[in-house]
Amino acid sequence: MKLLLVEDELSLASFIRKGMESEGYEIDLAYDGLMGQRFADMNMYDVIIIDVNLPHMNGFDLCRHIKKQSPRQPVMLLTALDSLSDKESGFGAGADDYLVKPFDFRELVLRTNALARRNSTFSGQATVLRVADLTLDTGARCATRAGQRIDLTSREYALLEYLMLNQGRIVTRVDIAEKVWDLHFDTNTNVIDVYINYLRKKIDKEFNTKLLHTVVGMGYVLRG
Repeated sequence: MKLLLVEDELSLASFIRKGMESEGYEIDLAYDGLMGQRFADMNMYDVIIIDVNLPHMNGFDLCRHIKKQSPRQPVMLLTALDSLSDKESGFGAGADDYLVKPFDFRELVLRTNALARRNSTFSGQATVLRVADLTLDTGARCATRAGQRIDLTSREYALLEYLMLNQGRIVTRVDIAEKVWDLHFDTNTNVIDVYINYLRKKIDKEFNTKLLHTVVGMGYVLRG
């Protein structure tokens, strides 16, 4: 598997590189945002890990650029910025995961593996999911509604896929945290609600019939 690491702290970059190589990853290393952008534009990666505070282009802007070019590219932000507003900025930029420094290296490996696994899970198992006039082609990783293509980030795609697999059933925020985020997630934050709103705007805003519903005190349900 191939990984791009964009990190300007040389000692940390070297530590992560050696550790991930020992886990079987092939690593490209960039030391600033513009260098990371060039790598991302030229190559395909299983996962891209980006520090937020980078020279020349910060991690949020780099993440936005990558997601604009390749919406399904898994991106993890790695940063010392740990406030909820910082996390919301990161997820708002399209990040699929957000790991705060200092971190346990094993957690970095687990999260990286989870993103890489999610990115490849359906590559050879094409299935078309349908709810009313909303369709999701899991082979092409493409969503449409009434024939109109819907562009999704990797996290939005994973969330929509989970909701469609459970259409008609109420799923809780804990369900989403465990099944979509893969690891333990702090359910006291509103990041899941933020992503539900992102998804709702994309699949419901332009249509009279709303498919994604909030069940107060319980969770969310996708139904036609």
